[in-house]
Amino acid sequence: MDHKESRLDRAKSQYALYKERPLDISMARGIPSEEQLKLSESLISDIKIDKWLSEDDLDIRNYGGLYGIEEARELFGTLLNTTAEETLIGGNSSLQLMFSVLSHHMFTKENPWSASKDMPVKFICPSPGYDRHWSMLEYLGIKMIPVELTGSGPNMEVVEKLVSQDPSIKGMFVVPKYNNPTGESVSNEVVDRLAGMHTAADDFLILWDNAYVVHHLTNEKVEIKDIFSASKAFGHPDRVIQFVSTSKMTLPGAGVSAMGASTHNINEMAKYFGKQLISFDKINQKRHVKFLKDESTIAAHMEKHRDILEPKFTWIDAILSAYFGGENNSFVEWTTPKGGYFVHLTTRANCARKIVELMSAIGITLTPANAAYPYGSNPLDNSIRLAPSFVSLDQLEIAMEALCVCIDLVTLENYENL
Repeated sequence: MDHKESRLDRAKSQYALYKERPLDISMARGIPSEEQLKLSESLISDIKIDKWLSEDDLDIRNYGGLYGIEEARELFGTLLNTTAEETLIGGNSSLQLMFSVLSHHMFTKENPWSASKDMPVKFICPSPGYDRHWSMLEYLGIKMIPVELTGSGPNMEVVEKLVSQDPSIKGMFVVPKYNNPTGESVSNEVVDRLAGMHTAADDFLILWDNAYVVHHLTNEKVEIKDIFSASKAFGHPDRVIQFVSTSKMTLPGAGVSAMGASTHNINEMAKYFGKQLISFDKINQKRHVKFLKDESTIAAHMEKHRDILEPKFTWIDAILSAYFGGENNSFVEWTTPKGGYFVHLTTRANCARKIVELMSAIGITLTPANAAYPYGSNPLDNSIRLAPSFVSLDQLEIAMEALCVCIDLVTLENYENL
C-alpha cells in the first residue's frame, strides 16, 4: 500500500469514528462568545444615567433626535473620521443602515436607480466577501459582479475598467479593514484609486463597511488611509458612505450603529428615516457613550476582546500547520488575519462543498461553502469560512482536527496525483 492509500484509509477510519459519535459545534457565524459578552455586562447593570439631557439639550427619554444625540455623534465620528454633522446614529444593526441606503437609492430618492434606463442596476462585489452584503443586493434585485481580492483590496484595474465603462454599475461594497472573510486590509493606494476613479455613473456609491475598525488580533494594529477625506480631495464628497457598529464591541443585541457621510447624504438619509421613526434609542446611545467614553477607552476595551480571541486564531493556525505544513501544503491554504473574526480556507478546486457536507454530517456546522461569493457561486468551489469566536478552545480543537480529517479525505479522493 502506497503512502496516499495509507493516508486515505486512515482518514476514512477517523471519519467513521466521528460518525459514530456526532458532535454539536457551530462555527458558522461570527458571534461573540459568552466570555466576550460579559465584558460589557456593566453597560446594562452598572451604567447609571443621572442626567436625561443630551449635550444638545434633548431629553433622551422623549421624542426627537433623529440624527442621534450630540455626544454619540461625536464619539462615533472618531471611528469614522467624520464630524458630528457628518454622522448619524442608528440602532443595533449597521446592516439596517446599509439596507436603508440601498433601498432609498434604489427606489425612493429623486431619480432612483430603478428608474434609470441603464438597467439592470449592478454592484461591484469584492470577493471573497461578506455574504450578508450579497444577500441584500440579491433581495433588492441588484446584479452582482464579483471582482477578486488581491491581498490589499479589490483588483483595481478590473474595478476601474468596469465602472468607467458601464453607467448601470451604481456602487460597490468594501470591508476596508480585516475583510470578512479573508482578513486583508486595503492599501493606501487602493483607497486613493477608489476615491478618485472615474465612474460612468455620476451617482456611484461606495458602501464602506468598517465593521472591524478596532478589532485587532496582534500588536500590529493596521491603520488605513481615510477614504472620506480622500474622496473630498478628489472632488467626490458624496461618493462614500461609511458604517460602523458596536455589535462586536459591546452587546450585539443591544448595540449602536453609525453612518458617516457628507452632510448632504446624512440629511437625505435622515429624511428617509423620518418617514419611519421619530428617533433611534437615545437612552442606549447615552449608555454607550458613558461606557465607551473615548478612543483610548475603546482601545483598552478591545484589548480585552483580543485576549479572548487571539488564542483561538493562534490555535487554528497551529493545527492547520501541523496537518498541512511542509509536503502537505498543497491540500489547503489559509489566512492568518491580524484582526477581525474569520479565517478563510482555500481548498483544492471542487472540494469545499464536500468538505462542509462531511463536517455537517458529523455535527459541525460551518458557513456554507462559497457563501463569500455573490449568489454563493464560485466556479472553483474552493472557499470555506471559519468563524471561531463563539466556540471554546476545547471545542475548537475538536472541530479543527475533524476539519483536517475531512480535508484529507475529500482531497485525496478527488486528486490521484498527490
